[in-house]
Amino acid sequence: MPDFATYPSLKGKSIIVTGGASGIGALIVESFAAQGARVGFLDRDAEASAALAGRLDGVAFELCDLRDIAAMKAALADLRAKIGPADVLVNNAARDDRHDWREIDVDYWDERQNTNLRHMFFAIQTVAPDMIAKGAGSIINMGSNSWWEAGAGFPAYATAKAAVHGLTRTMARELGGHRIRVNTVVPGWIMTDRQKTLWATPEALEDHRRKQCLPDLIQPEYVARMVLFLASDDAAMCTASNFMVEAGSI
Repeated sequence: MPDFATYPSLKGKSIIVTGGASGIGALIVESFAAQGARVGFLDRDAEASAALAGRLDGVAFELCDLRDIAAMKAALADLRAKIGPADVLVNNAARDDRHDWREIDVDYWDERQNTNLRHMFFAIQTVAPDMIAKGAGSIINMGSNSWWEAGAGFPAYATAKAAVHGLTRTMARELGGHRIRVNTVVPGWIMTDRQKTLWATPEALEDHRRKQCLPDLIQPEYVARMVLFLASDDAAMCTASNFMVEAGSI
């Protein structure tokens, strides 16, 4: 394993991660906990949430479906009571389910936007007042390089992820006067268990390696490390920007 950095400025900070029970989100939760932060996460998977929190000291979670904004706001309030007002929000939750553009109806389109985009804004709206009161904060939105690559097979997902960049830029301007930073982390194809189970065939992996400048497949911990950097005081002058973790993929 690489000798990863420690960020003293993260110790004792209150961190909220959406979609934190599995995949990249779980690595983000683990990485913040290892820094000595107070971590709370939201997820709808009760079994995975309990398992993750059970093996990490001082990590709290609340169950909710992020498509239900009222339920999400209530869960965020419960986390606030457990770990304190947020210093950092990581808007991680999303699902890249495949779909055929010819078969999408209005209900499916709206559900994909609610799954991959809408909750990000309302999570920001909910936690930002505490950050404003503190005069500091870091908000990290999870984007995707799928739309940059003009990837096919998930147009509703790609549209939502493209919109994340607009959300980041405008909220960085809205909140910057309070020293709240808003950035986008842009993963490439990350080798989570879900990706390896559903789509990482030998042929697909070989084709993707040819698209990357670096030959190695990207593990979830590298996305988590970028999130840690952006949450830390080391990134105090970084805002309204995209931070790529995609091995130079084209």
